[in-house]
Amino acid sequence: MKINFRLALSALCILFLVPCVTAQVTIVKQEGNKIYLDTSEYNRKVSVGDTFKIILSQEKLTNPKTGKDLGLINHYSEEGKIVEVQALYAVGQISVAGQYAGKEAVLENHMPAPVSVKPTTTADAPVAAAVSQSTRKATSYQVIEREVISAVKADLLPFPDEEIAVLDKKGNLALYSVSGEMLQEQSSYTLPVGHKPLSLSAVDVMNTGYAQLFVAVYQEQEQKISTWVFDVQNKEFVRQTALPYFVKELGCAEQKEIYAQKPFISSAKPGEAHKLAYEKGRFSLAKDSFATRGNWLTGINEYEIQNEETENFVYTAYNGVLRMRLNNGKYIDSPDQFATAPNRIKYTQKIIPFYPSIQVYGPKGHATLAAIENTSKLGILSEQFGQYNGGKLHFLSYQNGRLAIDETVELSGFAYDTNCTARGILIPQVLSSGQTILTEIYR
Repeated sequence: MKINFRLALSALCILFLVPCVTAQVTIVKQEGNKIYLDTSEYNRKVSVGDTFKIILSQEKLTNPKTGKDLGLINHYSEEGKIVEVQALYAVGQISVAGQYAGKEAVLENHMPAPVSVKPTTTADAPVAAAVSQSTRKATSYQVIEREVISAVKADLLPFPDEEIAVLDKKGNLALYSVSGEMLQEQSSYTLPVGHKPLSLSAVDVMNTGYAQLFVAVYQEQEQKISTWVFDVQNKEFVRQTALPYFVKELGCAEQKEIYAQKPFISSAKPGEAHKLAYEKGRFSLAKDSFATRGNWLTGINEYEIQNEETENFVYTAYNGVLRMRLNNGKYIDSPDQFATAPNRIKYTQKIIPFYPSIQVYGPKGHATLAAIENTSKLGILSEQFGQYNGGKLHFLSYQNGRLAIDETVELSGFAYDTNCTARGILIPQVLSSGQTILTEIYR
């Protein structure tokens, strides 16, 4: 009797509740370590971060006593990852070089948990938060062999396109040139031992025509926070100075600005946020500032959300929600949890959290908020342990006196931080393997 192994495997996955589906797809094209897989007849959703193995050879398996044909033994390549998904094909990245065009690959879908929607209410009547699966476009760059905590896209070199700089968990700063979805490393720099990386920003504060990189660090021995400023000259990182502030970019595209806070580590809280200025060859804090209510510049933002005239302060509250200050001085909360950021430092007996940045963009008075929600492993309290399965990117707006989630993008991993680019939101998705997929989500 002839057995349809694909149907049988699917039945087993359903029967035993295995969270994966496997199927063979054909590799139709190869460009170096990038391969193109035909998914036109694949009846499951393919997502960035899915894994695959290429069938390199097959061996017939026969029972030597009975002569019964037991099928084929497949010999596989190293595991690869999907880095881009189109309507009829997917693009994969493989680490081991070889000639793979025309071969079959076994694709594994790691299906995310469905989005849970919590109802929210107004003063008049209960209203269900309408969440739709996002139809936004996304560009995923090749897999980076680093656990990236923050990434920026900016004009850093005299190349036609912008570059991407990343800061990883071990304190390595790397610069990549971009060609389509491929990244070519141009330069790297490693922070000294005892300097814990916190965040990365890129803004042209010096008006040189190229952005400067701002690397916020915690110096463990001195127990202080500072920010190192770098230029990129001849494809090399050149440190210009160190600032006694915590520095982070806010805003998107031409509206992007850099802000600084004086850290008060003794109380584990920072001061108000000032714009960072550069005049007469030195950095200084401008008079333009806003109160942060003891929050760090990660996890907060200020923008004209409620109307075009007055800015609203948005921050990640300790009870897990996004909280927005209305123009009448009152506050409203989001319907979901966001206080799940894994990037934190320990000072004496205190844990100082650095939440993923809240991005706010769009027309004043009709703005969109983009915020990360990470999901913890096995129900562990992520505020204490920081162990994560994956995450989501929620897009929210202010509607009828409430913060509503309009759409949600399921991520392949969790995210320490986000930054705005000229066209969307840049998210370093950290996979369970410790690798990172940089994804840019936009309209």
